Amino acid sequence: MKTKILQKLKETEGYISGQELCDVLGISRTAVWKYMNKLKEEGYQIEAIPNKGYHLLHVPDVLTESEIKSRLCTKWAGKEIHCYERVDSTNQAAKHAAEQGSLHGALFLAEQQSSGKGRRGRSWVSPKGTGIWMTILLRPQLEPSYASMLTLVAALSMSKAIEKETGLKAQIKWPNDVVINGKKVCGILTEMSAEMEWIHYVIIGLGTNANIEEFPEEIQKKATSLKLESGKEVERVPVICAFLSYFEKDYENFMIYQNLLGLLEEYNERLVNCEQEVRILDSKGEYTGVAKGVDASGALIVRKEKGETVKITSGEVSVRGIYGYV
Repeated sequence: MKTKILQKLKETEGYISGQELCDVLGISRTAVWKYMNKLKEEGYQIEAIPNKGYHLLHVPDVLTESEIKSRLCTKWAGKEIHCYERVDSTNQAAKHAAEQGSLHGALFLAEQQSSGKGRRGRSWVSPKGTGIWMTILLRPQLEPSYASMLTLVAALSMSKAIEKETGLKAQIKWPNDVVINGKKVCGILTEMSAEMEWIHYVIIGLGTNANIEEFPEEIQKKATSLKLESGKEVERVPVICAFLSYFEKDYENFMIYQNLLGLLEEYNERLVNCEQEVRILDSKGEYTGVAKGVDASGALIVRKEKGETVKITSGEVSVRGIYGYV
């Protein structure tokens, strides 16, 4: 009900009377008053004038179910939302909820993570209130060996969401980073629970640096935030909603072919490594080559120095630029 009241406030340019809210939503004046107070406690500035009604003056940058759902236009992505002030990681919260039966498309968000992690077990800095730390839960009817491609789908969707809401040119560093001006702004970690031929669930965790103003010295040269790149504070909820909207469409496209065929052109256009020299860090040894894009299976195609072409899967190696992070 709080979400419906918030939607009505946002839809109304001027004042909306308490009686109108009662009539439309089928609740009492006392209930309207209580929900208004709850919204005020969350940081919404709502003006209330006798005989005129309620008017929304300011929307805070808060990650709440009501705020997200009041802006969301999707069929299944984000229809179930869990918001936390602090968790160890949103991936852990999603795993627990998945085991308890949470739905396909459920979203998990936190203002702060105490034990956020990235690929290969690396830690992920997750300061309070400055980022978009979220995980989406999926239950795809898909062979387990195909699940790693969902990381690339999520990267594509997030790059489009960032570009739409900030105007910044967001690119993809294969396989799991979104970058702006050559610096990482979003990292993605995909995990799975599966049997030999059946996936129980997949969780995709995305950590996006939204309004971080300063990074530890050791990562300053390769990390950035939306605020640092745009020069202004970024509202987080519009980015989240744009991601969910793009991801729902991109995921459905992916599931038609169960590969990246329908997304390939769009993905390769955003691939920051494409036609660039890269260093491949393989357990069997390092080598360099030129990245030629990804194929429908999500493998990175690299032409080695002597002309040989190889396909690299994300689980095998790390890819670095010759002269820096990308």
